Amino acid sequence: MDAIHVNWTKPFADKIGGEYAAEDFELLTCALSALNWRKYNGKISMITDTAGYGFYEKNGLLPLWNEVKTTLDDMPEINPEMFWAAGKLWALKNTSAPIAVIDTDFIVWAPLAFGNMADAAVIHEEDLYPDVYPEPSRFKMKDGYAFDPEWDMTLRACNTAFAVIKNQKLLEYYTSEAIKFMENAADGGDALTYMVFAEQRLLPICAKKLGLEITVLSDLERLFRDGERYFTHTWGMKQQMRDMDGLRGDFCARCASRLRRSFPEYADMLSKTEILRDYFK
Repeated sequence: MDAIHVNWTKPFADKIGGEYAAEDFELLTCALSALNWRKYNGKISMITDTAGYGFYEKNGLLPLWNEVKTTLDDMPEINPEMFWAAGKLWALKNTSAPIAVIDTDFIVWAPLAFGNMADAAVIHEEDLYPDVYPEPSRFKMKDGYAFDPEWDMTLRACNTAFAVIKNQKLLEYYTSEAIKFMENAADGGDALTYMVFAEQRLLPICAKKLGLEITVLSDLERLFRDGERYFTHTWGMKQQMRDMDGLRGDFCARCASRLRRSFPEYADMLSKTEILRDYFK
């Protein structure tokens, strides 16, 4: 199955400024994510913007993907501080089902049985804890926007660090409603709650509205156990690696070792990248 990685660099530009850059551990997990997908499950494209493309080209990383596109140059006016992952939804809107979307810090280590999945599949569900998933009435929206009264707001959210959408109607409905919500959100409040509503709560709501089913591939308990052999998500480690040089160095060295064993030709390519070369010595 075709898949996409997504990198919208505008949140970086607005928050940090200067030329776009990525951290060493981010690039190594991204490489493992792309190459393992290509090995086991199909083609994968990077959907980014001109700044992202320039970074990957400058560092010799374009060959990690089957294709690199600058689709996100055409993003609508969406607040990048509130909706830092809006690029994922815009990228999905500009693809066709069936499609898998994979966060660059998420790795699929084995072939997946796509035929056993329903109209969509997600890595796990999330409970509606009110500090993360508040009642929609708490959102500040622009005049004229209204939530569909037929939406079932009691459904658990779907984590979309890895998701597969097989149904074209669901792809179109979900992305159009998510983008409409982001465009109509008023500035203010807890940005996280707005972003996860658009990205993770609307998917099951839209699926139910269309009478479609979502397969849940795993759960948090299994993902956190060492026994989970199919998936790795490093999201929870990122801040720890920024704060702890030893952890960061060990993690990057292990990623480089895995790349040497599994993808030696790409490891040679990555060893020439200034950001990464010390891990391949």
